Amino acid sequence: MSRLARHAATLLGSGLWNWQPLQGGDIAQTLLVYLNDGRRVVAKNGPDPLTEAAMLRALGATGAPVPTVLAVDADALVMEYRPTEGTLATCWGDLGRVLAQVHEARPEGGLTRYGWTGDYALGAVSVRNTWADSWPQFWAEHRLGVHLAHVPIDVAHSLETLMRRLPDLLPAMPAPALLHGDLWSGNVLVANRRVTGLIDPCCYYGHAEVDLATAGVFSQPPAAFYMAEGPLEAGYAVRFAIYRLWIALVHLRLFGATYRPMVAQYLADAGAGQV
Repeated sequence: MSRLARHAATLLGSGLWNWQPLQGGDIAQTLLVYLNDGRRVVAKNGPDPLTEAAMLRALGATGAPVPTVLAVDADALVMEYRPTEGTLATCWGDLGRVLAQVHEARPEGGLTRYGWTGDYALGAVSVRNTWADSWPQFWAEHRLGVHLAHVPIDVAHSLETLMRRLPDLLPAMPAPALLHGDLWSGNVLVANRRVTGLIDPCCYYGHAEVDLATAGVFSQPPAAFYMAEGPLEAGYAVRFAIYRLWIALVHLRLFGATYRPMVAQYLADAGAGQV
């Protein structure tokens, strides 16, 4: 019987009846937990349940659909269970609408700065979120430079070349939008052709295009998704490659050389050469 399931039941003051693993679980254990009082809840461990709970609450404060946080401590996050039916293919436009709503949120005090209140992690990969006043600086230091010591030397050289060019490729001070931060189809719950939950966030404040770009790493969103926030600005293809590169680098470090061709492709699309 899972220690995580027992702990979730204890946090909710209930007895444990049963549990089963949920799909995913590559970098954290996620369970559907059946309680003796008849409730079904989701329990998740991970590098920082307290921070994940804060991120879910921040997304929910925008009016976006997220599972309600029922209990949390340093070892586990317990959330409302939201069934999912169908696929994102039926509601890309609705996801675009939800994201446009999320992206209206700004840092406390309305300051133009980029980051989050603390660092985070995706599995064993640290996600640095120290505040920066320049968007190209934030992306260079916290989304690309942090990987230099952990990737092959030729990839590192290409990353350094790209980092030097970021002031010419990224907007200096875009409106700092609240980002989901790790947006792909597996982190979106859907039912009845609507988005019913954004899960597994990696939030920070940054350029809204980041979420638009990363949604296309493992999927091909239709125009309706991108148009929910208005027409894409000139030069978006290069920026999308730069933003998708971070996802590719994280996967390269977590899962190995299978993701090297993806890294190479995004570096090439960003104009940083072949590796």
